[in-house]
Parts: sequence; C-alpha cells; structure tokens
Amino acid sequence: MPLPEREPVQARLYGQKGKGAASTPLVVHFHGGTFVSGGLDEGRNVARMLAGAGAVVLSVDYPLKPFPEPIEVGFAALEWAYKHRAKLAGKGARLYLAGEEAGGNVAAAVGVMARDRAHPPLAGQILLSPMLDPCAGTLSLRKASTDVVRCRWASGWQEYLSSPMNATHPYAVPGAALRLAELAPTLVLVGQDDAMRDEALSFARRLHEAGIPVTEALLPSSARCPDELYDPASGECACSETVGGHLRAFFASTVPPLPPPA
Repeated sequence: MPLPEREPVQARLYGQKGKGAASTPLVVHFHGGTFVSGGLDEGRNVARMLAGAGAVVLSVDYPLKPFPEPIEVGFAALEWAYKHRAKLAGKGARLYLAGEEAGGNVAAAVGVMARDRAHPPLAGQILLSPMLDPCAGTLSLRKASTDVVRCRWASGWQEYLSSPMNATHPYAVPGAALRLAELAPTLVLVGQDDAMRDEALSFARRLHEAGIPVTEALLPSSARCPDELYDPASGECACSETVGGHLRAFFASTVPPLPPPA
C-alpha cells in the first residue's frame, strides 16, 4: 500500500463487494501483539470474521515501533482506504476501523485523529479486547497475569510509549482521552475472563457518557475468547458464530437512514 511521504506498508484484503447491496462495509483492521509483535498472519482470524459478517477488510501491517509511528501509518492507511473505497468495496461503502488487543488501541487512536482532523468520515469502530490502560493494574489484568514473572502487556506499553510523557497523549492512550464527544459509534467485545475486560468496559462506559452510541458484549468463558480468537493456529474458534452475530448487528445498526421522499 503506497502512503504519501512514507514507505509503503503491506496489507491484506479479505472479502468482496456485495452484489446488489446498496453499500458494503469497508473495514481498516489492525492486528494485536502488545505493540511489539504480530503481523498480518496473526490478524487473519479477526479479519476473516469481519469479512464473514459482510465486510471488505483491509488488514494493515502497521510498523512495530514506538508512538506515534503506528498511528500515523494507521491514519494514512485509513485515508488511502477512503480514497479507494469505491474500488475496494463499491460505491457508497461505509468506512470502519477495527482492531484487537494492541490493534484495538491503534484503531481507537486513529478514530480520535479522524475526528480531530474532520476526515475521513467514519461509520463506526470495532474494538476487540482493546489495550487501553498503560497502568496495567485492573483487576481483570492482574488475574490474567498472576502466574507470570513479567506482565507482557505492561512490557508492551513500556516499549510503545517509550517516554512517560506519551502516557498522557490522547492519541497514544485514547482510553484516557479527556474528550470523547463526536467519535464514531462503537462496538466493544471482550471475553468474560479477558485480561482487557475491565479497561474495555470502562472505555465503553465513558463513550456512553459522552453521548456516543456504543454496544458492548461479554463473550462467554466457554468460548475460550480471546485466546482462540487471536491465535491463528486455532483456525475456527468456538466464539466465531457469536462474534459474527455481533458484527453483523453492528454493521446493520450503523447504516444511515434513507432520506425522506421528495
């Protein structure tokens, strides 16, 4: 993918234009990996589920570098997708952001950037187990990391932020942004035993308080989410059908109403 004034980045396209549909969702997707690992292969399970829900998905291999490089590349990819939306997903394609874990943070940050720069227009954002709290001290995260010597999420945040000052930047940590008004409608999905559960639900609550249409859902423990959801070796995970239902409902809920007849 060629980006203005930057080195090209790799991306992978999933899904296809809807035949006879008024519009097809176009999703710019960012993989997980605690900011320090992962790539297009690691993001394929989520990308396939988004495509299975009826979207065309552009999964972006953003650079694993400290802030702000990943989100600057992410925003440039979003603008590229908007410019080519008719070719990728058909005329009238609605534009979405999506990401899991660290990619959920990138997606949320790019959404804040799009609001601040008043372009491109977003129909929604989909955050799956998003990493949003660099303090790494929530109850759900402590429970998930009690048997490890070093918390990989805290280590990932340290590598990503690189400087303590960046921890207060709303693009580096969108979960702590003071102004959340005028963001796109949001779907937040987390597992019941998910390390990111508490920070994701806290962000959903803050979005709701800011007047943003937000849908949140807890995936059952029996579905082994998010472990299987983000593990490319697992293939079809047990929660695929449940997640797919939430995605289809969200896409349907964010279709703009038809204009009244003349």
